[in-house]
Amino acid sequence: MLAGELHIADDPELAADLRRAALLSERFNASSAADPGARRDLLVELLGEVGDGAEVRPPLHVDYGHQITIGAGTFINFGAVLLDVARIAIGADVQIGPNVQLLTPTHPVEPEARRAKWEAAQPITIGDNAWLGGGVIVCPGVTIGANTVVGAGAVVTRDLPADVVAVGNPARVVREM
Repeated sequence: MLAGELHIADDPELAADLRRAALLSERFNASSAADPGARRDLLVELLGEVGDGAEVRPPLHVDYGHQITIGAGTFINFGAVLLDVARIAIGADVQIGPNVQLLTPTHPVEPEARRAKWEAAQPITIGDNAWLGGGVIVCPGVTIGANTVVGAGAVVTRDLPADVVAVGNPARVVREM
């Protein structure tokens, strides 16, 4: 799985990791806004790394959690779906709007392999100071460069360079900064 190769996710070790993440996510998502310290402690336990001053508003949905890193000063709004079958690296000072999806899993195009429950994954990287508007979907294997802005509702199917504005489905660069 970690090498991006096809695997079947029913492995007992993976199932235990999924259960751990589900239980921690449930606690994080039910945590009180009146106790930000406890909320952050749950987030730190769930995720691989959480930088200083990073904020994630519940609900948050993950597969494993431990393959997600969030840089200092990053803000992730309500309803994020971070499917971390592969690594998800979010840089520092990133702004992520509500209902954004970072989706690392892939599935075979061939129907027999898909029916047999094979899957793989490719990592996602979001550069420092990027901004993903509400409802953005980032597909497996995509890197978004530093300072890049992705407009609300865009579907990012391929890498975006640093210092651009991209919109649409599929996302396309409409302006350089």
